[in-house]
Amino acid sequence: MGAWELLLVAVVLLLGMCGVLVPGVPGTWLVWAGVMWWALEDPRPLAWWVLVGSTAVLLLSRAVRWGLPPRRTEESGATPRMGVYAGVGALLGFVLLPVLGAIPGFVGGIYLSERLRLGRHGAATAATRTAMRSGGSDVLAELFACLLVVGAWVGVVFGG
Repeated sequence: MGAWELLLVAVVLLLGMCGVLVPGVPGTWLVWAGVMWWALEDPRPLAWWVLVGSTAVLLLSRAVRWGLPPRRTEESGATPRMGVYAGVGALLGFVLLPVLGAIPGFVGGIYLSERLRLGRHGAATAATRTAMRSGGSDVLAELFACLLVVGAWVGVVFGG
């Protein structure tokens, strides 16, 4: 697989991760489709194992999300800015503290967004709790699964 094709797969994976943060966009399906496209174009056994593993992780994430309360982001006062802060925080946390850092990074991003909007620690903490209860945990589960899949893809592409 050439460099341009890998770049296009990376763009599809990035769009999928961004799509997780936007209601109504099938982010997990885009991530899975990007990995499947890569596995079909690069038919090494390792690529197929990444596809099988990503399918299992994304299905497990779907099962976990069924057990969580439904998204009610409109009621929580979630804004697109909050989604950007949460997504960037999760990505930074995932990179800085491998894998598990995505969780505090996501919550920290929501807190930072609310702290900048509201100005006080107490109000920002309460708003963060409300956001996590009304759909943040659902988004976090889906984003965490997509980060795992993209991390595995990056590891195989650049690591061997």
